[in-house]
Amino acid sequence: MLFEEKPIVLKDGTPALLRPARVEDAAALVDYLIATAGETEFIMAYPDERASMTVEQEERFLQGVIESPCNVFIVCEVNGEIAGNCDIHFNPKRKVRHRGGVAIALYKKYWNLGIGTAMFRLMEDIARNWGLEQLELEYVEGNERGRALYEKMGFQEVARVPNAYHLSDGSSHSEIKMVKHLIP
Repeated sequence: MLFEEKPIVLKDGTPALLRPARVEDAAALVDYLIATAGETEFIMAYPDERASMTVEQEERFLQGVIESPCNVFIVCEVNGEIAGNCDIHFNPKRKVRHRGGVAIALYKKYWNLGIGTAMFRLMEDIARNWGLEQLELEYVEGNERGRALYEKMGFQEVARVPNAYHLSDGSSHSEIKMVKHLIP
């Protein structure tokens, strides 16, 4: 699904643009997904697991998102570079149609510039336009930067799944589920 582009200004004064991902972004997104997976332990995959992604696979994925009435894939573009991405999606089945899932990632060099906050505000606007009643996300225990952002945006912890993630250093971490209610 497409949405209207939204210009933003980062905390350092740099202009940026929140826009729908395009099929022609596929090559840059493949590089971005591999790189960001190596910048933190809190991304779902490791770089070597993403290395087999092809531009053609990403093009098909993006085309599917564009055609979907239940999914939006947003990129933040800074000086012509994809700085981050997020997505919001929902299941159209009536029993769960009120719930939306969100996810977010940024290149490390763009952390702490306000992109995450701007992306969450846009995802919330989209969710409200869809008539969703709550947003949900999961994150890896130990991701304190992420947790702080999610709490700032109004998400509350509702559950933990122990030993949900086994990291390459041998440690195990819980998955933490958070929810934000959009209807008071």
